[in-house]
Amino acid sequence: MEFTRFAETIETKSENRVVNISVMLLVSDCSGNIYFTDLQAQEGDKLTGYTLNTSKMLLKFRENSVIAPPRHYNGIVRSAATVILLNTGTLSAGLDCRIYPIQTIEAGAISVSQGAGAHKAQFLSGANAGDELELLSSNRTCKKNGSPTLKDGFYQYVASGDSKHNVKVQDRKSARVLFEFQETMEGGERF
Repeated sequence: MEFTRFAETIETKSENRVVNISVMLLVSDCSGNIYFTDLQAQEGDKLTGYTLNTSKMLLKFRENSVIAPPRHYNGIVRSAATVILLNTGTLSAGLDCRIYPIQTIEAGAISVSQGAGAHKAQFLSGANAGDELELLSSNRTCKKNGSPTLKDGFYQYVASGDSKHNVKVQDRKSARVLFEFQETMEGGERF
């Protein structure tokens, strides 16, 4: 059985928000079986490889036949910041986010999101100076000081090329941030 991936970019007017999307599958003048399996809507004009394709395996990105090491980006955020991550892999990849508050921050005041604020994740507990908050796409965990903690929202991914991320903490408070991801590329056929 062969699956074909189709993608379409939907342009919207920036002052309007999308309330719903209707999809209609139209097939004409053909025979055989057709399976409509997955539908994914995401911000931006790049396909994400983070959700596994049904017909291809993902591989760690290689440079000159050698697996590229994971990428790390770090910085300091005061109130809010936009971080641009460079992903030289050919597909999107899961993003691990670690946040280290420098002062006490109230519950619900720490969040990360993509682009214009989509795909947002918010830590529901408060944090003290020196705590470690982890939102790890690599193993689908959300932790505070090594123990599971509650979040609202999504695990993060880094788009291929330039990927824009918003980090927010309580107003006039600061935190160190560390982003880590393993770049990916399309691999061979899945058996």
